[in-house]
Amino acid sequence: MDNRDDVREFLASRRARITPERAGLPHYGGTRRVKGLRREEVALLAGVSPDYYIRLERGNLGGVSGTVLDAISRALRLDEAEHAHLHDLARAANGTARPRRRPAPVVRPGVRQLLDAMTDAPAFVRNGRLDVLGANPAAEALYSPAYAARSRPVNLARFCFLDPRATVFYPDWAGAADQTVALLRTEAGRDPYDRDLCDMVGELSTRSEEFRVRWAAHDVRLHHTGVKTFHHPVVGDLILSFEAMPLPADPGLTLTAYSAEPGSPSADSLRLLAGWAATSSAALPHRRA
Repeated sequence: MDNRDDVREFLASRRARITPERAGLPHYGGTRRVKGLRREEVALLAGVSPDYYIRLERGNLGGVSGTVLDAISRALRLDEAEHAHLHDLARAANGTARPRRRPAPVVRPGVRQLLDAMTDAPAFVRNGRLDVLGANPAAEALYSPAYAARSRPVNLARFCFLDPRATVFYPDWAGAADQTVALLRTEAGRDPYDRDLCDMVGELSTRSEEFRVRWAAHDVRLHHTGVKTFHHPVVGDLILSFEAMPLPADPGLTLTAYSAEPGSPSADSLRLLAGWAATSSAALPHRRA
């Protein structure tokens, strides 16, 4: 698989953000013609020859060892997600990345039971393309603006960039958009053979300038835990913690659950949301089908 453009742009963008001072290199003054480190400086920090690093940054990761990748990762100050992404790109370039078994398009009954048992916590299962494959009533109520669209499965990337309701639903829309694209870029490196993902990236790049700019930045991110803010059309603002847990028996699927700090206004709003979902037939129009 030819991923030389992705390799070149990823390494060049990471190099551009590291100053010599941050890398611990002496600065001799004067004007530098490059933003960030020079290729020769990365090679020096990684302990490889300049010619070899230049070949790598031109996109040729064929035959590169894990030791060299780790050294480049340290030189470029890559974080955990970026380090993993670099190794994913190398596996694709070396032909050792194999098409992954695609996650099932439906959630297993055991996982469905788990979702439904989580009555107080919005929870859903998604794949790497951010398709929501299963959700409990609390999550469907929380994401009711996304469920208002007719297409199924609900896709959180399409909702973020193509649905005008998203800019209200996410008070920090720019941050949500950054995170969404970083997750998709991470998945693309992890599974470069996912044709559905490639098609969706092409669609979003064509239809959204905001997506296209972010995709070109080559940012990647792991998504295990954190805090998100929502503005729900019925209960207002919510500040929720989340835990995202891969399902070992279902490779490629992740269960995400939200909770609110006990006694907080968001906890009160979650209870209101649960009541709204349980009593209002208009709350979740997709359930009337």
